[in-house]
Amino acid sequence: MAINLQKGQRESINAPKFVIGLGWDTNSSSTGSAFDLDASIFIMGDNRKLLADEFFVFYNNATSPDGAVEHTGDNLTGAGDGDDEQIKVDLSKIDSRATEICIVITIHEAESRRQNFGQVRNSFIRIMEAGSGTELLKYELEEDFSIETAVEFGRIYKRNNEWKFEAVGAGMKGGLQDYLNKYN
Repeated sequence: MAINLQKGQRESINAPKFVIGLGWDTNSSSTGSAFDLDASIFIMGDNRKLLADEFFVFYNNATSPDGAVEHTGDNLTGAGDGDDEQIKVDLSKIDSRATEICIVITIHEAESRRQNFGQVRNSFIRIMEAGSGTELLKYELEEDFSIETAVEFGRIYKRNNEWKFEAVGAGMKGGLQDYLNKYN
């Protein structure tokens, strides 16, 4: 049985290999343009900065250099049920300097398309066991991010040699470049 998390809640991840599933629904009729939400992963060290540029994993850099994190592809529409994008994680391969994996969703061309997360609903992040697909943790974002164009859904962090997930749900008015500036 999966644990449904509340904002700020933290839980241990008791699986070395897992899949991060991200999902959302959009109201494209509100702007006339299709929504393209993008998942990005920042693999960071103790200083909360990227280990190196190659540890920024997204649709144009699908795999981290250590092979521990793999983005499975960009979903351009968010149509359909279930996960819209997935990231595979194998903690047994992760760089020894890594202590945090931050999961961010941004709206592609949000400013020019006049889109924000207030027009997105049913957003969630979940963690599933890699082999069985059994859902371990799930966090449904319930806030209305009416001006935000990027949201940090959650983070996976290492404390005392144990990996945990924190349900973050923090919005930002800005885009991917703002997160790159923050974590670089």
